[in-house]
Amino acid sequence: MTNHHEETIVALATPNGIGAIGVIRLSGTDAIRIANSVFKGKDLTQQPSHTIHFGHIVDNQVVLDEVLVSLFVAPRSYTRENVVEISCHGSVFILESIIKLLVKRGARSANPGEFTLRAFLNGQLDLSQAEAVADLIAANSKASQQVALQQLRGGFSNQLQTLRNELIKFASLVELELDFSEEDVEFANRDQLKQLVLDTNRVIGSLIRSFELGNAIKHGVNTVIAGRPNAGKSTLLNALLNEERAIVSHIPGTTRDTIEEVLNIKGINFRLIDTAGIREATDTIEQIGVQRTMEKIAQTALIIYVFDAVQISVNELNDDLRSLERPGVTILAVANKIDLLNEAQLLSLPGSENITPISAKNKQHIDELKARIYSSAVKDQLTGDETLVTNIRHLEALQKTEDALARVLNGIDHVTSDFLAIDIKQALHYLGEITGTVTTDDLLDNIFSKFCIGK
Repeated sequence: MTNHHEETIVALATPNGIGAIGVIRLSGTDAIRIANSVFKGKDLTQQPSHTIHFGHIVDNQVVLDEVLVSLFVAPRSYTRENVVEISCHGSVFILESIIKLLVKRGARSANPGEFTLRAFLNGQLDLSQAEAVADLIAANSKASQQVALQQLRGGFSNQLQTLRNELIKFASLVELELDFSEEDVEFANRDQLKQLVLDTNRVIGSLIRSFELGNAIKHGVNTVIAGRPNAGKSTLLNALLNEERAIVSHIPGTTRDTIEEVLNIKGINFRLIDTAGIREATDTIEQIGVQRTMEKIAQTALIIYVFDAVQISVNELNDDLRSLERPGVTILAVANKIDLLNEAQLLSLPGSENITPISAKNKQHIDELKARIYSSAVKDQLTGDETLVTNIRHLEALQKTEDALARVLNGIDHVTSDFLAIDIKQALHYLGEITGTVTTDDLLDNIFSKFCIGK
């Protein structure tokens, strides 16, 4: 019986729909033979790897299309199998006809992520690199692209492998002690093991803390623009986006529902949410708007609190800021309408060292505010070559590793070698889950089912 992963698979590698060009990908032992059986041109089975050939796809003497066929002979391919990519015209009918013909000649339709799954199973990528492929495809900013590319190149994997190798050495020495337990011999120096665990947990702790930034880069930062009615929230949204996105009026309560737009600052996406003014609602519709504002505030990571620098008192400002405080949420206070203040009034702004003064109407100090928004998310962590954790699965595995190593540290002077060995093995297991050294079918199915079909 043929092994499921030994079959030759086929799928459309470009997006569905009409386009100038479509690419159909085959991978498997018979990929070149199957492609050659429908190709009229050179004999593909006799051509070297990494070559491109012009010809026609033919079904029983009927020409389906003019194509270019790219050959990648195993193991010099993405999957380390024979891979053929057929570039044809992007007609949906043509693409479907060619794929049906290839299936009729012996290929099987690929499952989601099956090409990358084969790359993992054949040792081309480890599991974290394979997941980085999906992140790279989904990247919607420069920062998310850079982080995904760094992981795809193996930066994260190499760091984890170094940690695992050191732990494996000590695990081996602890296991050796068990073989000589009757002779009371100690092979693993406890002081060195303690230092190793401390060093390892320091690195793991740093990786865990990087998730906040990594997650922000990958998914963007939820950013609520909040404040009292007529404080200039919608004017600020328009100024930040440099376009007239929200309706602006001097009438309080103009914004009654949330408006969401994406602002990209230095490669990081901030999902700006302009909300209804926070006040006692005067009608049912406004009440719903205020309620939605509070719901958005509860879900956000960053609040830009805008206040009218002319109208608000110090007590009102402090009360508003206290009401917005949430664990783990950053609040940036922004004093708007400074164009209406004289120099003395500007200097007397409450808490001026923590407040960004702006004129949203005149777009004054908007660049300074953008810099504060950016630094509130990055916090000097993004230098270009650091490893950032962006995947919740990786975060959970690192947290479990940290817990296992904490048990090693707590018991290092009190428990026997067999208990130490169990906790070290647990730490190795969780680290191995990240790179795929330790896997289960359920884990692989869960990861690769989220990929697109042609990848």
